[in-house]
Amino acid sequence: MRAQTIHRAHFDPNAVQMSRLLSIKTGGCAEDCGYCSQSAHYPTGLKASKLMEVERVLTEARKAKDAGATRYCMGAAWRSPKDRDMDTLVAMVEGVKALGMETCMTLGMLTETQAGELAEAGLDYYNHNIDTSERFYSEIITTRSFADRLDTLETVRMAGIKVCAGGILGMGETVDDRISMLLTLANLPVPPESVPINQLIPIPGSKLADAEPVDAIDFVRTIALARILMPTSHLRLSAGRTEMSDEMQALCFFAGANSIFVGDMLLTADNPGDDHDTALFRRLGLSPMPLEPAV
Repeated sequence: MRAQTIHRAHFDPNAVQMSRLLSIKTGGCAEDCGYCSQSAHYPTGLKASKLMEVERVLTEARKAKDAGATRYCMGAAWRSPKDRDMDTLVAMVEGVKALGMETCMTLGMLTETQAGELAEAGLDYYNHNIDTSERFYSEIITTRSFADRLDTLETVRMAGIKVCAGGILGMGETVDDRISMLLTLANLPVPPESVPINQLIPIPGSKLADAEPVDAIDFVRTIALARILMPTSHLRLSAGRTEMSDEMQALCFFAGANSIFVGDMLLTADNPGDDHDTALFRRLGLSPMPLEPAV
């Protein structure tokens, strides 16, 4: 109840932000993240692709906007972008901004120069999840440290880009690990404006293919704690919604979640789809959140 009270103090409790996620470069990633279908370290069967052309990205963005999305996130399976790709990435940001959508990218680690270029192009948000607690982190990833992730968040923040950072539940972590992850985010010099909370989708061939599913009530409790710790952040129900009942999602919205990814696909995983979400919103009395005016 405390989470709902805090949520109502800062947001319209019936409004949910509609975001769309597009994989602009899929597979072949050098990182060994145990949860990921795109890691080259695991036989997941995913075929790698090159960086998508700008016009195709913009075509998909137009479709997303027509379907009601106000926020557009572009993700690339990289350890970090190459300097030679920056002109293309900048053009993507500028093109999506010109459509009147909020922009987000997730490209791995960034240099100060790269972050500056994206900021100058008008990038609103940069996503870089910390995934879990510092204690549990090395059980999931060894090719990039927890400190590397925090350094990237600082680089993004210093460039003037808003931070999108969250984590994943159901990787074998403890409740204390989940609390620690949220405390790390909440205690950053400026808490993330956007906090995605994912439920693990076990990927055949990956390190976590046989992970036990997270308890639904524990997931809702985590959403509630995130709302209490970060009252003004958008809390996003991200990956894993296909395995959540309408009732579980309703509890998450009551606990403070106010953003979802819409459409049939996330980066490489299935998503409930627009028809299901339209029916869900109607059933729960929810409505799409209007785009916030640019500051």
